Amino acid sequence: MAHLALIGDSVFDNGAYTAGGPAVVSQVKRHMPIGWRVTLGAVDGARLENVAAQIGRLPTDVERLALSIGGNDLLGHVALLEARVARSAEAVDMIGAAARAFEEAYRAMLRPCLRVDRHAIICTIYGGNFPDPAFQSLARTALTPFNDAIIRIGVEYGLTVIDLRLVCDDPEDFVNAIEPSSIGGEKIARAIVRAATGDGGWERSARIIG
Repeated sequence: MAHLALIGDSVFDNGAYTAGGPAVVSQVKRHMPIGWRVTLGAVDGARLENVAAQIGRLPTDVERLALSIGGNDLLGHVALLEARVARSAEAVDMIGAAARAFEEAYRAMLRPCLRVDRHAIICTIYGGNFPDPAFQSLARTALTPFNDAIIRIGVEYGLTVIDLRLVCDDPEDFVNAIEPSSIGGEKIARAIVRAATGDGGWERSARIIG
């Protein structure tokens, strides 16, 4: 048995969006085996740079982490999807440069997390539920190099990766374009519980959970 903390942004701290329905943290607590403790350290709107402060505020007996962060950082790159370019290669190069910077920042963010839990659970960034189908398709494609960075880091460090693109794959999983509903939150919670309590769930070998 252990003390698990949920770190990151509104993917975990979604209580303000569920219209009175259960939030992810309460759903995780409901499904965790007796004896486990669960603490919410995530903060709605958080970015990569805010994670160190979240770690610093955790109870000292936290030994396991689940982390979902990066979506708000990528919102700052939305303008790239509408940038005018002379050749498609220029668009690819701009997104590639942004992804490389994101990977560097993600690695820096992860260092204090691994000091708490060297086998932390990390999550990819889901595609959301944008009302414009064309933008939805474009956003999912543009997310790929950023999620590739997260998965690559997970494999490198032997972490468990929850691929939220597979977990939240239905419009009812969202209350708006980017926030998880209680329905989506239930799926996220179950994935976290499987990652934390499954057979060999904390061995040093990367697993992809969806």
